[in-house]
Amino acid sequence: MQFGLTDEQQMIVDTVRSFVEHEIYPHEDLVERSGEVPAEIADEIKRKTIELGFYACNFPEEVGGAGLNHVDFALVERELGRGSMALNHFFGRPQNILMACDGDQRERYLLPAVRGERMDALAMTEPDAGSDVRGMKCSAVRDGGDWVLNGSKHFISGADHADFFIVFVATGVDETPRGPKKRITTFLVDRGTPGFEVRDGYASVSHRGYKNCILDFDNCRLPDAQVLGEVDGGFAVMNEWLYATRITVATMSVGRARRCFDHALSYAAEREQFGQPIGKFQGVSFQIADMITEIDAADMLTLSAAWRLDQGLPANREIASAKVYATEMLARVTDATLQIYGGMGLMSDFPIERFWRDARVERIWDGTSEIQRHIISRELLRPLGA
Repeated sequence: MQFGLTDEQQMIVDTVRSFVEHEIYPHEDLVERSGEVPAEIADEIKRKTIELGFYACNFPEEVGGAGLNHVDFALVERELGRGSMALNHFFGRPQNILMACDGDQRERYLLPAVRGERMDALAMTEPDAGSDVRGMKCSAVRDGGDWVLNGSKHFISGADHADFFIVFVATGVDETPRGPKKRITTFLVDRGTPGFEVRDGYASVSHRGYKNCILDFDNCRLPDAQVLGEVDGGFAVMNEWLYATRITVATMSVGRARRCFDHALSYAAEREQFGQPIGKFQGVSFQIADMITEIDAADMLTLSAAWRLDQGLPANREIASAKVYATEMLARVTDATLQIYGGMGLMSDFPIERFWRDARVERIWDGTSEIQRHIISRELLRPLGA
């Protein structure tokens, strides 16, 4: 098994890391203070990403993407994880689910998204349906030859910049031996469609400037042409294209942890107490040792899961393991770094308190830690009949 990076992969890492350091880092304080990404900065990041050839690098070459495999894309996301989520959002990575576009949808949604002409947002979560996707109440019913959508979505990331939305809604109910089971359909909904409103969401302590929004549908009428995939086939589309999003969370957590660790290591070597660097005290040096060990372990877990996808091997359990371990590792690393900094770690003069705040959401979105553990245990126990 090859554990090192190829020359091409090392070039990817070096290129993206340099981009983050030169195009993302300089704007982070502004975004942190204002909670906004100025349009001119967003446009500049997008333009430079396109010029670099990395925009929509997660899409195949036949539709205009860079055609990176899962491991290569995981390396991209790992390096992007070092920077502000609000800013690296414009280092565009459209939702892979758009590969399910068919016919005219390719010209209206898929190709413009890959070219950076239109931005998308994924809308699944509702106030009463988070981990329980089938509990969603947002629904669509037939009316003549159209669908009429009603209900709300919340916690929709990137909705403030999206030109169109990939929306999952309930379109019926099947009676099963285990009780009612909702059928789910995926729709493509353009901003500005009558009956559809995007409004500001909640103020979050994590990832300032990377906003969540609320989507309201009030008798929003859509034709069949807006169905992505098959009617009632939302779960099939979801399972085919969205399974790997958890790797993104894991890899970005690794990247953010490495950046945080770099601060901890430098501070432990420079900060002196009792006449010597604090890194010489076992209470600090052992934390440093534990941090790098956990970061490396999380890195291997995520790249291994991505490798399995590239080999066409089952990877659901491995992806869940990477997601739960990497996000919880990030929490431990950011907390330990803050402890090493002491009181200064809580001050906004340093980015440590931001890393600490930002880390908290990673154990929640794209499937909570509890959901990941459920996936892992289910994969292990089901073959044994348990």
